[in-house]
Amino acid sequence: MSLRNIIKPYPSPIITGRGIDLDFPMLAGCLALLGLGLIMIASASTEVGAAQSGSALYYMTRHLIYVVLGLGACIVTMMIPIATWQRLGWLMLIGAFGLLVMVIIPGIGREVNGSMRWIGFSFFNVQPSEIAKVFVVIYLAGYLVRRQKEVRESWMGFFKPFIVLLPMAGLLLMEPDFGATVVMMGAAAAMLFLGGVGLFRFSLMVVLAVGAVVLLIQMQPYRMARLTNFADPWADQFGAGYQLSQALIAFGRGEWLGVGLGNSVQKQFYLPEAHTDFVFSVLAEELGAVGSLCTVALFVFVCIRGMYIGLWAEKAKQFFAAYVAYGLSFLWIGQFLINIGVNVGLLPTKGLTLPFLSYGGSSLVICCACLGLLLRIEWESRTHLGSEEMEFHESDFAEEPNHGR
Repeated sequence: MSLRNIIKPYPSPIITGRGIDLDFPMLAGCLALLGLGLIMIASASTEVGAAQSGSALYYMTRHLIYVVLGLGACIVTMMIPIATWQRLGWLMLIGAFGLLVMVIIPGIGREVNGSMRWIGFSFFNVQPSEIAKVFVVIYLAGYLVRRQKEVRESWMGFFKPFIVLLPMAGLLLMEPDFGATVVMMGAAAAMLFLGGVGLFRFSLMVVLAVGAVVLLIQMQPYRMARLTNFADPWADQFGAGYQLSQALIAFGRGEWLGVGLGNSVQKQFYLPEAHTDFVFSVLAEELGAVGSLCTVALFVFVCIRGMYIGLWAEKAKQFFAAYVAYGLSFLWIGQFLINIGVNVGLLPTKGLTLPFLSYGGSSLVICCACLGLLLRIEWESRTHLGSEEMEFHESDFAEEPNHGR
């Protein structure tokens, strides 16, 4: 039995009568980031891999496994109709809450560097916050479609989503994972704005959000210390400002063209988390300002393409798909801005991975799954065939694909 017969009656962009029918610019951009990430992990993790496991390629090998798993997740999500995600939105929300509760239970959650952010299995860890952020986007997209008029015209429609978002943010803060909280709430706020929330209500939400962030920073001494230390890391360069000062040294050593791939000095136990949160600093040291700017340009292209995919879905009147595309794009934008901002010293140190580049199984697999969702959304909006209520025939796929958007 062929794979096409197994997944009937739902065709997908990778199995059609005319072959693979994907948004190749988006796919190429994300594959370029995946490839660059694999190269940088191989370079940035050699010293720590050799010290911790006896193999310089330990982390690169594991990262390669995560890449393969991520590409598999991308293929699977491309095969699932967007209407199915819409129907299962409330189950995903319940699942997100369940995972976030499990991770803070002693004995189930795994503590790393003082944070309970992972559920450990035999040979890998799952980070529930990465899954929860995507599930929240899917649920909120369904809410915006169901309650569109209420969201646009009434205060109650505006406040209802926060009955769900605030408890979830509280669970994230209990881990604690302040960065994931900011990214999730930021993406939700952007989705509400694009969903038609009035400017006055949106401005009020922004003011309340800023006030909440200031209050949360003041409530925890370590957050306050990070805020004060990043302004002048050289004041305590061997203490609280050590990580940021080493990252800035990496940028300085890289100059315009870098010291060469594999020749970083900062990765040799000077820069903590060189292959995870601060992989961009190693990239800047080895590839220089030119390589860094090209990487940023690639990220900008991928994020803007994701937003355009949402716009195309909205023009095709596939509003749920449009809101999902916007939400996923804002998740990437938030993580990208925070990670780069931390690496260059524009933001206080925060443990957020760089999408597609940083080492981390959960983050990488979820990013690839999100790519699959975006590719599915683009295909459905372009072909107008992505609805499970329609009956498909080979003739539906007779004409040549058009990627001239």
